[in-house]
Amino acid sequence: MTRDFRNAAVIGAGTIGLSWTALFAGHGMTVRVSDPRPDLAEAVGAALAEFAPHLAAQGLDVEDLAGRVQLAGDVADAVRDADVVQENGPEDVEFKKDLFATLVREAPEHVLLLSSSSAIPSTAFTGDLADASRVLIGHPFNPPHLIPLVEVVPGERTSEESVRAAVDFYTSVGRTPVVERREIPGFVGNRLQNALSREAIYLVEEGVVTPEALDQVVTNSLGIRWATVGPFLGSHLGGGPGGYRHMAEHIGKSMKKMWAGLGNPSQNEEEQERLVEAVEKAYGSSTYSELAEARDRRQIAVLSALDNLKEGN
Repeated sequence: MTRDFRNAAVIGAGTIGLSWTALFAGHGMTVRVSDPRPDLAEAVGAALAEFAPHLAAQGLDVEDLAGRVQLAGDVADAVRDADVVQENGPEDVEFKKDLFATLVREAPEHVLLLSSSSAIPSTAFTGDLADASRVLIGHPFNPPHLIPLVEVVPGERTSEESVRAAVDFYTSVGRTPVVERREIPGFVGNRLQNALSREAIYLVEEGVVTPEALDQVVTNSLGIRWATVGPFLGSHLGGGPGGYRHMAEHIGKSMKKMWAGLGNPSQNEEEQERLVEAVEKAYGSSTYSELAEARDRRQIAVLSALDNLKEGN
């Protein structure tokens, strides 16, 4: 590791920020959290209590989890002793411009400045900064204390040293950092997710399938496959002994015809309302907490199974 990360600042204590807070504290870091929300203490306390079993399942020490987390009075207070900052503010360019100007001004010069931005590349909000070399995207998938992926996306002015440091940092807290060398709105994960979502919405709009049935299609086929191999390896295996070349040569033409026929959902107000009502009909009988708990329990089971396979080769 090129640096020693002991103190983290988490700016923004929404769903993502609270998850990061628990993960960093679970790895023994001192975490200072800043957010203007009036219930910050209650939100942090509830999140640590909720996420502690998830962290324990990863083999992390949760004995004094709350003792490693401190509430900061403001952003400057949060970052004054930090080694790394994880920003989780709104998806708004102007907001991030102002916030990162403050971070560059107030944080020590060695501090790595990371943004959880879901779609906005860092170049979009660092143009006016005197020093943008330490700023880059560290985009997680929700919730980051469970889902391993972090998309590491440098901006036009990010230094290679900062990219290496970001990879080291996320690796040190048990994540899987993937460096993406070209900025593109939405990055990779969300673009893939939205491509699937667009076709899913189209199929429901067209009356081909219900939201619940479509979810069953994914969880009983693609979801299982993609938890073990990605699209390219899956296609390589799908080509049999001839691999991806056989797949491309023998099925490629029919696949291209299918691409041309993929849907473009209208999502006008009437269609959107119909879709919302259909999803609510499928899942509205359960609370958000119940659905999230079931999701996390299943994800932990998948991750545990994959870890056991790694250990046993």
